[in-house]
Amino acid sequence: MSLRLHLGLMFLAPILVLMGLSASGLRLPVPEFGREYVLRFLLPGDGELALPSILGSRDDSRPLVVIDAGHGGRDPGATGSGVREKDIVLGLALALRDELVASGGIRVALTRDDDRLLALDERPEIARRLGADLFISIHADSAGEQEAVTGASVYTLSSKASSQAAARFAARENDADRVNGLSIEGQSEEVSAILVELSQRRTQEVSDEFARLVIREGEGKIQFHPQAKRSATLAVLRAPDVPSVLYEAGFVTNPSDAERLTSPAGRERFADVMGRAIRVYFARRSATATTSS
Repeated sequence: MSLRLHLGLMFLAPILVLMGLSASGLRLPVPEFGREYVLRFLLPGDGELALPSILGSRDDSRPLVVIDAGHGGRDPGATGSGVREKDIVLGLALALRDELVASGGIRVALTRDDDRLLALDERPEIARRLGADLFISIHADSAGEQEAVTGASVYTLSSKASSQAAARFAARENDADRVNGLSIEGQSEEVSAILVELSQRRTQEVSDEFARLVIREGEGKIQFHPQAKRSATLAVLRAPDVPSVLYEAGFVTNPSDAERLTSPAGRERFADVMGRAIRVYFARRSATATTSS
């Protein structure tokens, strides 16, 4: 038998075996890694980015908050205790939207208000294009087999993760998509990088202020993780000109957290705490602006 025929059979044999198994109705066993696993794909954008409607106050001078419910569509996020992250965070985002609209004085928009998937870089880009004054991305975590791990936490952007746990979280979230970076038109690559870094530093300071307010307003009302305030290199927080936080609502693998996050009372408590923090934050920013002028 010729070498060429040998090589041809080597490539064709696996294909023929799979075709035969498929025709016979047999299925190949799939290995399980722990209790579950999720396949993530790099999804390209759909071209023109559709911007959501802005609700609440009709006064354009009022501050705008963009709320981002993480994951969605074919990406369920973390799962456990019979719940999925994408469903939990959408419920929390809708509750916060309704609270802000009902209270008045603040404009609000959601990156998604249904079960659909957005590319990771589209989420902060929506906030930037709308001219948002604050961006809040809502997520829920998983602790695997460690069901006792519980509590909420607030992440801000950092060039260096504040802990190994934060670093792992950042790596997992960033795998959902790729960020190509931000270019400053008319500037060299070096100057662009410097401008973005300076802008991010200032924005990070303001984001840290808001994160502390969330924890302060939630004291005694929300169960926080012992390390409630964290920082990580999360791509969804990289908008250099929009103060941003990622709110980790709790752990879906903890039954108490899962029950709290899916109950009407739990969603209402979250919306009340976050709404208070938002109003205090903007009141402080307004006072600072008035003093400066």
